[in-house]
Amino acid sequence: MCGIVGYIGSRNAVDVLLSGLQRLEYRGYDSAGIAVLNGKLSVLKQKGGVSELRLALDASGGYMQGATIGIGHTRWATHGDPSNRNAHPHLNSDGSIALIHNGIIENYMSLKKDLVSRGYEFRSDTDSEVLVHLIDSIWSEKPELGLEAAVRAALYHVEGAYGLCIISQREPDRIVVARKGSPLVIGIGQGEYFIASDGAPIVEHTKKVVYLSDGEMAIVTKDDYTIKTIENIEQAKHVSEIDFDIAEIEKGGFEHFMLKEIFEQPSVLEDVMRGRVRLEEGQVRLGGIEDYLDRLKMSSRVIICACGTSWHAGLIGEYLIEEFARIPVEVDYASEFRYRNPVITKDDVVVVISQSGETADTLAALRLAREKGALVMGICNVVGSTIARETLCGIYTHAGPEIGVASTKAFTAQVTVLYLLALILSKGRTMSRDEIRLYLKELGRVPEKVERILGHSDDILDIARNYKDARNFLYLGRGYNFPVALEGALKLKEISYIHAEGYPAAEMKHGPIALIDEDMPVIFIATRDNSYNKVISNIEEVRSRKGKVIVIANEGDEEICRLADHVIHIPAASAPVTPLLSVLPLQLLAYHIATLRGCNVDRPRNLAKSVTVE
Repeated sequence: MCGIVGYIGSRNAVDVLLSGLQRLEYRGYDSAGIAVLNGKLSVLKQKGGVSELRLALDASGGYMQGATIGIGHTRWATHGDPSNRNAHPHLNSDGSIALIHNGIIENYMSLKKDLVSRGYEFRSDTDSEVLVHLIDSIWSEKPELGLEAAVRAALYHVEGAYGLCIISQREPDRIVVARKGSPLVIGIGQGEYFIASDGAPIVEHTKKVVYLSDGEMAIVTKDDYTIKTIENIEQAKHVSEIDFDIAEIEKGGFEHFMLKEIFEQPSVLEDVMRGRVRLEEGQVRLGGIEDYLDRLKMSSRVIICACGTSWHAGLIGEYLIEEFARIPVEVDYASEFRYRNPVITKDDVVVVISQSGETADTLAALRLAREKGALVMGICNVVGSTIARETLCGIYTHAGPEIGVASTKAFTAQVTVLYLLALILSKGRTMSRDEIRLYLKELGRVPEKVERILGHSDDILDIARNYKDARNFLYLGRGYNFPVALEGALKLKEISYIHAEGYPAAEMKHGPIALIDEDMPVIFIATRDNSYNKVISNIEEVRSRKGKVIVIANEGDEEICRLADHVIHIPAASAPVTPLLSVLPLQLLAYHIATLRGCNVDRPRNLAKSVTVE
């Protein structure tokens, strides 16, 4: 939620900030703003995206140019509507301090009440503005403290989550940064430093970065940086390297990032397997969990916690681990996990899945499981993320940066990792080396099959033209394809704003069948597995009620064409790898319907890529 950028050095800060905000716009895009120091503190804020901010800057006469220190923010609204007044940065009363904030201040109402009673006036409806006035009140009462100490003192009064950047014309040579629950990274250049919510705005300038941990502050000047805890204890931090290149966060000739990321999936699947699959030996090597393999295999239960698309991948992981390794698995929404007082023991393994590695609800589930003594394992895409740092062991998906808000390649990468995890858990427990080799061979054929499906994108576009004005969709699948039905429905509603629901096909007659009429498109995933004939019966039930039938079926299944209005064929595969194939047409169908409706598929309304607030 929200994107933060900061710069201090010798370049034109405005150019660096605007470029960085453009790269972070997937994190929030209802308003944007920048503040720079150039003799005095200057602020410009604008409702809308970064492009609107650029236009406002062009119309301003260039008064902000020449500054070499500044902060910028792109917003995803939580408190107060998207507007110029609610956009960040926020200023104190005399305009000498500017603050940008990602997160939610849970006790802002009580803090605001106290500040109002002391004469402070608020210009926005946000919780964030409370912070800048709180810092000002402390600093005004004790001018000798300085900005760093005033920020530290203010944070003692704050409950909630924050990623903060603060600058002041009273101390124009520094940026003060603080983090609790919302990611921040410092990029290390030559005589310059960059601050951001993630590596995307930094990688074009430097690959050397330091990740802040919860409860840490940084004081950044053009010559150096110091990291301390909120308690003022200096910290020595490891310098990491960003693991992607600038080309990976460009569109590369595609109209949208989402389409690019859909078409990247063959290479992503190969990257997930590279160095991990030893086909001739019938082995899987996952270096991030090797030290804990015995404990993983001896676990009495696996609990998977995730949100959204990652939760759907977790459901497929449940099928895979139970079938391959015969270990009981539960899948929980991370957002509900800690509130239902779950029974967790030291014999459990809790697997948390998150593309960003920063999802607030998933982090809360992680911390609860760790407190209860369970072995907590992470599956995430971002090196250096909080989940990667707070779990005992884990597996990176190696999907590369995913800029489109609606996850596509992250989903298939997560499912592939779960497939490999299930196989490694089965070794010596339920499967022989020869059996594992057969499953690995099947997985190895998937990238080429994905390429074949992507070659039919134009055919799927033709189908999309028939349904772009539909108001509702129903997605139905069974077995491994039930979670795929959920994911297909989620993709459609995320980016096209069409209401869609996913169900197990057998559950249709227990309620959803009441919705079927001639205006209801129903998508069936009817691949040739052990539930094929049952799904055919469900198709007949929809046809008899005049519903429009779209079927995902295996190549060579021509008989099914007589039952459907439209058929999308995919290569045949064993049931455990089928989700990696059957999800592709659903991603493309959602994409094409959304673009035909004129929707912004990369930045759908009300959504942000990394959900760092509860």
